[in-house]
Amino acid sequence: MAGGLGSVARWAVSLGCLAAFGPIFPVGTLTVNLIGSFLLTALVELAVEGAGVTPAMRVVLGTGFVGGFTTYSTFSHEAFTYLRDGALGLGFAYLAVTVVGCLGACLLGQSCAKWFMAG
Repeated sequence: MAGGLGSVARWAVSLGCLAAFGPIFPVGTLTVNLIGSFLLTALVELAVEGAGVTPAMRVVLGTGFVGGFTTYSTFSHEAFTYLRDGALGLGFAYLAVTVVGCLGACLLGQSCAKWFMAG
């Protein structure tokens, strides 16, 4: 159920990004992967710090919702397509922005969870 909700949320974000930014760059996939990196890391941090996140909640929210929301396969396919088609600048930019951006989103998620726990 949570995975289905995550997938519907991904679809909605992707459509919104496509309408706002057009098809030139996969902003929708990048957006869901950045948000998903933030959410999963914040969730795990809250669970580790004993903030009332049970193992069952971690599975439902992390594996279910966030797993359905994010999309590594689409990311890798889009990057592969850019590189295969000779758009090396876009391909490598997409790879770099996604990897560095998602790591930054993880750091932000961890920081926000720690801030929440301290407050």
